[in-house]
Amino acid sequence: MTETVAPEPLWLVAANVVRWRRYGDGGQELRPGTKSYRGGAKVYVVDTYPGMAHEQVTTIGRARTGRWITVDTGSRHLHTFRAKLAYAPAVLRRAGAVGVRPRSREEAEELAGLLERLAAEYRETHHGAPHPTPCLCHTCLTAAGPEGVTPA
Repeated sequence: MTETVAPEPLWLVAANVVRWRRYGDGGQELRPGTKSYRGGAKVYVVDTYPGMAHEQVTTIGRARTGRWITVDTGSRHLHTFRAKLAYAPAVLRRAGAVGVRPRSREEAEELAGLLERLAAEYRETHHGAPHPTPCLCHTCLTAAGPEGVTPA
């Protein structure tokens, strides 16, 4: 009888997908989540592209279909970046497949802080146009408080 050993947990940066994102000409339309992820889904950031100022990140999470996926997404579509120990075998397998190097908690926290600042900036500057009324984007919902803005 072979005994399986659980993989060692990794410190990764976790984030949530924005519930609504601005879309289309001038950002006047709203779409829920992203093409790959539902709004609010938890994802793990396993790689970034520093040469592109971290505008794109590689994430692992549950797709809209419920299956685990690894996909590049815009950091502006993520929020609440934080350091988190990942235990899920599916996440650890996929992280190993993309060559994630182990990080310390401090390194993960530092990267999470950087990504949070950059993502907020990218959300504001991406469309460069006024927000629609009412707006359900992450920035507007956060400013309105936990209740958010109710659609007209």
